[in-house]
Amino acid sequence: MLVGYARVSTRDQNPALQLDSLRGAGCDRVFEETGSGARADRPQLRAALDFMRAGDTLIVWKLDRLARSTKQLIDTVEGLKARDIGFRCVTQEIDTTTPGGRLVFTLFSALAEFENDVIRERTRAGLDAARARGRVGGRPPALSDRDLAAARALLRDPALTVDEVAAHLNVAVSTLYRHLPGGRGAIREAA
Repeated sequence: MLVGYARVSTRDQNPALQLDSLRGAGCDRVFEETGSGARADRPQLRAALDFMRAGDTLIVWKLDRLARSTKQLIDTVEGLKARDIGFRCVTQEIDTTTPGGRLVFTLFSALAEFENDVIRERTRAGLDAARARGRVGGRPPALSDRDLAAARALLRDPALTVDEVAAHLNVAVSTLYRHLPGGRGAIREAA
């Protein structure tokens, strides 16, 4: 059975072109959805995948209707392959039920893996170079040593609340506690 999947991102978009193309490709059933392709939870895509059986073929109008990233696309198509379900893309002429289509998709997979490896390698090299120059990654502390000294002094005053001290330093109470574990009690004990 040929099963189509059409998706538009917003209600303002019209899926008619996709639906006509999928019906023209011979789809026996078409699942239609409105929502971002980046969302992991797409109920109509899930329904289409649950509906399909071994020997069926999922057909989409364009690759970006099925997935927003190469990794997401490859994962989805490999999931189909594991269930003996084919995949076809009408406009990009990919058909994993044919040897040529499987070759094209394998090349896509290899390119995506290569791209991920290059990004990982560049990130690692950049971090190593920054470390060699003495840079330490991460966000700077919210409170300087001077701010911490002021916080300790203010917290020793029982007339001030922790909320007031945090407001005075322009930080959240949780930030104050993160920098001064134990809060006011630990400051009193240390004095």
